[in-house]
Amino acid sequence: MSILGRIKRRLLGGPTANTNSQPYFEQRASPPAYEPEPEPLSPRGEQDPMEYIEEVVKGHRVVLFMKGNPMAPACGFSANAAGILSPLVPDLHTVDITIDPEVREKVKTYSSWPTLPQVYIDGEFVGGSDILQQMAANGDLEKMLAE
Repeated sequence: MSILGRIKRRLLGGPTANTNSQPYFEQRASPPAYEPEPEPLSPRGEQDPMEYIEEVVKGHRVVLFMKGNPMAPACGFSANAAGILSPLVPDLHTVDITIDPEVREKVKTYSSWPTLPQVYIDGEFVGGSDILQQMAANGDLEKMLAE
């Protein structure tokens, strides 16, 4: 049988020597089904966002609401804030606001501050990345953390 004849038989599904009777395109393994990664669940679960924020702020000495986490910040301001706080506060508690859009919006209402990241020390709102940087530069941040 000529090469052209074998190609026609293979494409048209006819029997060929050294193969079974299935057409070539049916013999290939199907690719694995794509399974998207599940979205991370909010740590608050079904809890009201404002209650969750208050619980977190009052339950930890220093809290940073940020985009991402200290090991993988998702914006420069969050990276700056985490970089300032991490060496000074070994038990820094962070909340990744990119996981939960409701917490992201409600934390702005909770503090009456329109931008993120946001830092809370001893239950009180301190400010964002710029204020934190100024406080670190003039020594006020270390004094506040020492109290």
